[in-house]
Amino acid sequence: MFTSMFKRLCTPLSVATAAAFAALMATPAALAAWELDMPIGKSSLSDEIMGLHHLILIICTVVCVAVFAFAFYTMATCRRSQGVKAAQFSHSTRAEIIWTLIPTLVLIGMAIPSARTILKIEDTSGADISIKVTGYQWKWSYDYLDEDKFFYSSLDRASNAAAQQDSGIDPATVKNYLRNVDNPMVVPVNKKIRILLTGNDVIHSWWVPELYVKKDANPGFINETWFEATETGIFRGQCTELCGRGHGFMPIVVVVVTDDEYQQWLDGDLGWNEEAQEMIVTRIDDAPADQLAAL
Repeated sequence: MFTSMFKRLCTPLSVATAAAFAALMATPAALAAWELDMPIGKSSLSDEIMGLHHLILIICTVVCVAVFAFAFYTMATCRRSQGVKAAQFSHSTRAEIIWTLIPTLVLIGMAIPSARTILKIEDTSGADISIKVTGYQWKWSYDYLDEDKFFYSSLDRASNAAAQQDSGIDPATVKNYLRNVDNPMVVPVNKKIRILLTGNDVIHSWWVPELYVKKDANPGFINETWFEATETGIFRGQCTELCGRGHGFMPIVVVVVTDDEYQQWLDGDLGWNEEAQEMIVTRIDDAPADQLAAL
């Protein structure tokens, strides 16, 4: 009875496994509409990180399917009711070699590309711009170390007003509610940006998913990371370390502009005013649809 039931399950199980594997191999653009997988990256390392993510996921899936398939096969075929008797032995050199060698090879296959990518993520040398980012309860500060530029970045007024109790403002009417700031970080495209992170009070974490960058900001310590945006646009992030009652009210906005626009911003000719915001938003609105999935 169990064998026949197992055989009936094999076909749909195989179909489900094949479908799951096909979903794993689907392109990020196809999954973006369903909000599955990691976001489509806009940084120089995003493709490599995404590829590593898929590699590890596929290996884990194959191992999981193989283990469960072997377990179900054993339960279906090696039963006492079928007259099967357990082998009587206390040692098998061949079995020990196999169950040691295969996991070792799998782990090596995962460790080598992982180590290669991690070394690239941690290599902040050769940066074009260095910015010190400090987390506060509940805002950020940005200090451009090579330029005379320092400012605080807080939740924008529209979101802050709508978040107040009994404000009478419907948050749905506020554009980018809780995801917009008064002063964003501005960086040029195709430049390596070195980020030095610290905290002023408690632990925070600086995370911008489309740029594939995330690092903790610890009081009394300096953590380093970097990113290199490959496209202009507006990229939004969030503090991802629970840091108090205002944790959800300290978003991150990174505006990536051309070299000329960045220099104008440094010179004070292109501040974060309504005109500059409208210019950047208009450029994004005119971009192809496949470039907007991560925004």
